[in-house]
Amino acid sequence: MPTAERGPRRVTVVPGGPVLVEGPVELCTPEGELVRSDRFLVAVCACRRSKRFPFCDTSHRKRVRTQADD
Repeated sequence: MPTAERGPRRVTVVPGGPVLVEGPVELCTPEGELVRSDRFLVAVCACRRSKRFPFCDTSHRKRVRTQADD
């Protein structure tokens, strides 16, 4: 069903984490590739560390803080 018929999709920005989007979704990557997910909730990578970019693989959790971060 087109978005206009079912209403707006909910998007949740998780501080320090992914952007959660109610699915299904189609995403256009910076390279112009169109990727699709039929899941009911899709985690979109916001840190660009994901090996599955544009989808989140929780790589943001593995980051080691350095003195430069403080």
